[in-house]
Amino acid sequence: MELNDVANALKELGHPTRLAVYKSLVKSGHEGVPVGELQKRLDIPASTLSHHIAALVAVGLVRQNRQGRTLYCLPQYEVLNEIMAFFIDECCADKGQSC
Repeated sequence: MELNDVANALKELGHPTRLAVYKSLVKSGHEGVPVGELQKRLDIPASTLSHHIAALVAVGLVRQNRQGRTLYCLPQYEVLNEIMAFFIDECCADKGQSC
């Protein structure tokens, strides 16, 4: 993952509401969460939630999947893993050792 991609993802996660949305999605597993349920969990207005989800989708942290009339938000664990690897791969590299 490139530096700019990581920076953009972290920028979006830097907002407390988006971080709460993402944390709730990550806890949900690979099935994701219906948007309506996510709204109830976090107790935020639908328009606000939609805005924050769109920001997370734009940087690839979340994708959406419609099943019938229900819109699910699914965390993209591979992107999360790439972000973590971005830091872990460089951890203590200047010291010639692993952390």
